[in-house]
Amino acid sequence: MIAVDTNVLVHAHRRDSPWHGAAAGLIRSLAEGHAPWGIPWPCLHEFYAKATHPRIFAPPSTVAQALDQIDAWRASPTLTLLSEGPDHIDRLTRLLQDSQVVGPMVHDARIAAICLSHGVRLLWTADRDFVRFPALATRNPFEPRP
Repeated sequence: MIAVDTNVLVHAHRRDSPWHGAAAGLIRSLAEGHAPWGIPWPCLHEFYAKATHPRIFAPPSTVAQALDQIDAWRASPTLTLLSEGPDHIDRLTRLLQDSQVVGPMVHDARIAAICLSHGVRLLWTADRDFVRFPALATRNPFEPRP
């Protein structure tokens, strides 16, 4: 399963993003494809927070626009919304200990733990901080493949 991080979701949604076309195409390919794909719940929460934030976007997405976008993604029959499972605290604890992450970076550790619990084989993200969690394979879909 491929999972999608917040930054890819924001670029797919915001037409003013320089990566909008690429991100929208990637999400469309997942949403219209036959393979299962996932979005961690914390990434949906963060998507909403960023897309509607007036200090990030001028103008920001409206409440209706952001919620409509979430509903459009949720309409994909192959999408799974990923959440914490029974093994979450054990997996998160191991990631935190192994990476020595502190402070706000725990958010990325939480996403990594959720993905690993759901058997995600690849997380699409433009966030390089996920290299701290080598058990989770990541790829920046906006960079050319080697």
